[in-house]
Amino acid sequence: MADKSPPPLHQKAIGLALDIANGRHALSKLIPPALFLADALLCSLVIWKVPYTEIDWVAYMEQVAQVVSGERDYTAIKGGTGPLVYPAAHVYIYTGLYYATDRGANILLAQQLFAVLYMATLAVVMACYRQAKGKGILARHGDITDRLRIKQAPPYVFPLLMLSKRLHSIFVLRCFNDCFAVLFLWLAIFCLQQRRWELAAVLYTCGVAVKMSLLLALPAVAIVLFLGSGLQPSLRHAAVMVLVQVLVGLPFLAHSPWGYLGRAFEFSRQFFFKWTVNWRFVGEDVFLSRGFALSLLGLHAAVLLGFVTTRWLKPARKPVLSLAVSVMSGNAPFLHSEQQAVSRDITPQYILTTVLSANVVGLLFARSLHYQFYSYLAWSTPFLLWRSGIHPVFQYGLWAAQEWAWNVFPSTPISSGVVVGVLATTVALVWWGAREEWEPRAAASKSEGVKR
Repeated sequence: MADKSPPPLHQKAIGLALDIANGRHALSKLIPPALFLADALLCSLVIWKVPYTEIDWVAYMEQVAQVVSGERDYTAIKGGTGPLVYPAAHVYIYTGLYYATDRGANILLAQQLFAVLYMATLAVVMACYRQAKGKGILARHGDITDRLRIKQAPPYVFPLLMLSKRLHSIFVLRCFNDCFAVLFLWLAIFCLQQRRWELAAVLYTCGVAVKMSLLLALPAVAIVLFLGSGLQPSLRHAAVMVLVQVLVGLPFLAHSPWGYLGRAFEFSRQFFFKWTVNWRFVGEDVFLSRGFALSLLGLHAAVLLGFVTTRWLKPARKPVLSLAVSVMSGNAPFLHSEQQAVSRDITPQYILTTVLSANVVGLLFARSLHYQFYSYLAWSTPFLLWRSGIHPVFQYGLWAAQEWAWNVFPSTPISSGVVVGVLATTVALVWWGAREEWEPRAAASKSEGVKR
């Protein structure tokens, strides 16, 4: 019997690369820290080689200068790009930057500070990815059903966190306030994964106090707090969120409460067609129509309701109507033992999948997306595409299409169609492909019992 010849060297190399990329090798653990260090170098190179682009920084500084001089009427605070339309935490953050950068004149220092902010946020994002270990799921292959353990995101996903040209631009070339809001969002997710519910609630509401775009994730955050900590604790967390908002806005609320609320949380804001990244393909007349705005609102509500009823509330093990009646009457919907079982199913992976999917659903039906909104999406897509279970080639392909579309300036009908198309595909894929993540453990055990 002839001896088997060893596989060719190139096959060994390919096998080793695949093992490392999929987390099956000791070297796999070195990929995230190596990429992190490479990204720090990349940020330095971007600041050194790419010219700074002025968009909102001067306007931020002009608005802050008015607050520093004593103005407290939000309706009277304006800059070169228009009135102040962000909550008070934005003002406080940029007041600090105002003094740190010689009233906004030291742009290079501002860029360096935003590079640090970028790296800090990336570190938190990577930590959330590494913590996102889910419960076992059932995977069917033909007639055989196997018990699998969903592990943390494999190393091949992590390069997608640092390869975005648009994301680096938002942080170190534009210095947008979205960068701070995104940091608060990911810190809140990290604390939710750690089951530090109250701290997560405070961090999340601080992010909303920077920019109300974070409200897109509110339905998921509320459900995670409700299922993870129980009805009464979640109501306390909600009260803390409101209290933080009041305290943050107090200097302006005391002067002109409706002026502050109307500007900082303006839901009826009119958007300009020339700046839209996502709806260029519908045409200006449709974009500006009230019917289009109402349609987006209705579709957003419908898709959210679909996720809530068919996915996010699955760990509750009770009909949605029963839960709603209990909550509306102020009664805890779970016995103590039931609450413990439900809370155990709120895993770090459940939390990350749920919050990010709510965020992407909100972006899909947003009235208009501007380029800085990519900061809320860029670090969400890689995880959701991996959770959907599609082949890595398609994960990278969808990510590349998304990245291309967000780098087309000004947007075109084709690029905006790709933006919406990738968002819609991501939502559909995660709704179907990650469905077993939201199934309660009892259901999985019952299925196994039937198999036996």
